[in-house]
Amino acid sequence: MAHNTDSQATSNDQAPQTPIQYLNLSFDSVLPIPTSIEAAKIPSPDLSKLGSPYKWSPTHKAFVTGVSCIATLFASFAASCYSPGAEQMASEWHISKVAALVGITTFCCGFAIGPMFLAPFSEVVGRKPVFVVTALLLVVCQVCCAVTRLYSGMLVARFFAGIAGSTFSTMVGGIVADIYTPRDRNAPMTLFSAGALFGTGLGPLVCGFIGQYTTWRWIFYMQIIIAALISLSVILCFRETRSTVVLRKRAAKLNKWYEQLDAAGCGVLQFNCHDLGAEKGPLRVRWKIAADEERPSLIANVKMSLSRPFVMLFTEPVVFFFSLWAAFSWSVLYINLSILPLVFQKAYGFSLSEANGVFTASCTGSLLAMGLSIVQDKIASRREGWNSVPEHRLYFSCLESTLLPIGLFMFGWTSHFQVHWIVPTIAVGISTMGIFAVYLAVFNYLADTYHRYASSALAAQSFCRNMMGGVFPLVSTQMFENLQFGPAASLLGGIGAALTLVPWLLVFCGPSIRARSKMASEVMKW
Repeated sequence: MAHNTDSQATSNDQAPQTPIQYLNLSFDSVLPIPTSIEAAKIPSPDLSKLGSPYKWSPTHKAFVTGVSCIATLFASFAASCYSPGAEQMASEWHISKVAALVGITTFCCGFAIGPMFLAPFSEVVGRKPVFVVTALLLVVCQVCCAVTRLYSGMLVARFFAGIAGSTFSTMVGGIVADIYTPRDRNAPMTLFSAGALFGTGLGPLVCGFIGQYTTWRWIFYMQIIIAALISLSVILCFRETRSTVVLRKRAAKLNKWYEQLDAAGCGVLQFNCHDLGAEKGPLRVRWKIAADEERPSLIANVKMSLSRPFVMLFTEPVVFFFSLWAAFSWSVLYINLSILPLVFQKAYGFSLSEANGVFTASCTGSLLAMGLSIVQDKIASRREGWNSVPEHRLYFSCLESTLLPIGLFMFGWTSHFQVHWIVPTIAVGISTMGIFAVYLAVFNYLADTYHRYASSALAAQSFCRNMMGGVFPLVSTQMFENLQFGPAASLLGGIGAALTLVPWLLVFCGPSIRARSKMASEVMKW
């Protein structure tokens, strides 16, 4: 007993005299185990849920991916479900239908601007807090949309709904990158892309019936329920995926434990950690995160997040042309929101619900494209060295992206009462498959090319894509009515055909273009 008392006194004397050494913590860091009897009485922290997201069980990864993709689907649904109620809103507020469709534009503006501010916050405070706050904000915005009596109130609520919903789309790509290694990302990224396109078609498909048989307010009442369920699942079941944030929480728990050991007089631990820069022997330690030491302040991070995407857009040819390609393809998707009801009601005498039922083809096309992408990647991955360079991501899209102009030409020249309505409907599905190929190729190629600057490159194309997607529904009706269906669709098809040269150019010239880029070449040396 006296021996233990002497030992404790020695520890108490020794602890304050031993300086604290700060070591960088990683998921592979070797943690010392106290050997004294006194230290054993202080329970060590439970770190079981603070391991590397890469090492999560396949079941939990699948659950997080599923929740994230459902959220992505709902964000796209919220953007597109507005159009079936536009006519009722125009009648109630005594405005034109084009003015009513501005609600889509303001939503897309919020969708484009939101990630510029929210992405830096998610990298600092974590994905889950940003997810939770924006999910709750989306519920509030949907309530405002449902109960507003003012046209201006609808526009403002839709703008903030777009900001809130943007995390359900743009941040999911980061979540997939957080929990899957590059070799395993194709399938979850394909699901994410399919969710975005499927939701865009599902919105008018479902809400066309709501708009015809009930009031437009039920379009938003339904979304309140769905948004609340997603918010609840994120709050209760979602785990943090950002590795630096997980490490920060891990370090905080360990450091708190070490402080308790210090207070008990057993803070000097036996180390054998040459790989961490520590000397073998008794040490008092605290853990720090290297990424936190190197990261700029939050204000500087936000400034960089706002400026770098536009710098890359105008200085990096790859970012510029891929943004243009993605923006045009996404615009076609949003043009459909106003054109499909117009064409099928005018040419075939469809009701509102029947005309919006044509969006079934868009949903089907996105599912077929998803299945095709997963199958072809599995087949291609059997080849040695597959996906070793970014250009491998473009091989399939070189051919599949031609489905976009093919579908547009087919739609424009078959949308007449002499031709059965199923033909232009199939054309919608074909063009959606082409849009999917473009979307997936752009996302994967920019991520693989700019690794370190991928978030800025993706933010640039997302900004262009959503801004153009929000503007085109306002002019598409006039374009198709003035030019007629065939010439208008052919104009879009011709632009789409010209842009299909973008992936071919990069397949052959991509390595030399990347070599001349400071940002991309830095990645290759990295």
